[in-house]
Amino acid sequence: MKTKQYKVGDHVFEIQFVDDNNDESLLPSFRPFELKDSDDVPLFRVIVDDSFKFDELGHEIGQFDCGGSNHGVYLLPNGAYQFIVTDVNGVLCCHMQSTSDFNEIKVAIKGKTWIQRNFGLNNAMMMAYAFATAEKMTMLMHASVIRCDGYGYLMTAPSGTGKSTHTRLWYDNIPGCDLMNDDNPVVRVVDGKAIIYGSPWSGKTPCYRNIQAPIGAIVRIQQRPKNEIRKLGPVESFTVLLPAMSNMKWDSRVYKGICDGITGLIEHCNLYELGCLPNGEAAILCHDTVSVN
Repeated sequence: MKTKQYKVGDHVFEIQFVDDNNDESLLPSFRPFELKDSDDVPLFRVIVDDSFKFDELGHEIGQFDCGGSNHGVYLLPNGAYQFIVTDVNGVLCCHMQSTSDFNEIKVAIKGKTWIQRNFGLNNAMMMAYAFATAEKMTMLMHASVIRCDGYGYLMTAPSGTGKSTHTRLWYDNIPGCDLMNDDNPVVRVVDGKAIIYGSPWSGKTPCYRNIQAPIGAIVRIQQRPKNEIRKLGPVESFTVLLPAMSNMKWDSRVYKGICDGITGLIEHCNLYELGCLPNGEAAILCHDTVSVN
């Protein structure tokens, strides 16, 4: 058995590889977050064992959307969860079963190719992290994040709207910017401060950086025929943030944790709506309006 510990968003977790079929090479994006000789107690533990099988399949209660692929979610009578993870082509990539609080998770990888096995384990780890940390004012947020003058600025919108394009326009037009994450950063409220962290999950852009920054602002992107920006009030902010978070609305523990985290974000950082064209003027308008400095 090989054991690895990682720290993401200042939360420590552990992966145990039971057999020789799998090891940490399946998770190359996790390397920047690996801990060496750590004595930290992990928040949750994932046991990767291809021989693991469901004793029974629970009652299907929903589908979890992971960027174009839907994973079946099932509930056992004892409150444990089961997930059947498939890729965008419907290929079975892994089975996952967790305790109700996601402290202990078992994963059996089912994919045949390295890509399928990587997809299965990576998605299992993302869900395990999102739901184990939900009560810790911690959220995985669907956003692209640019860092400027020491602050992180989050661009959120449905896929294909232009989040990555807009952060790239900041990078191209505003000196001193760098990309923190392009799809799934970790957002936390810690000691009354809103903080953004890099993560092992960054969509199609390989940006896996073990860095953090205070949040400068969160911006919802919308495509429009002209560039305009406005600040959002608390109610609008909540409706923008809720669908952007990895969540299970049918689980009261997870849902309450995410709602509490969103409320904390609204209290400690500003949210805006940017209607824009894909040009440098939009990036400059956004920067000049939302920038802390």
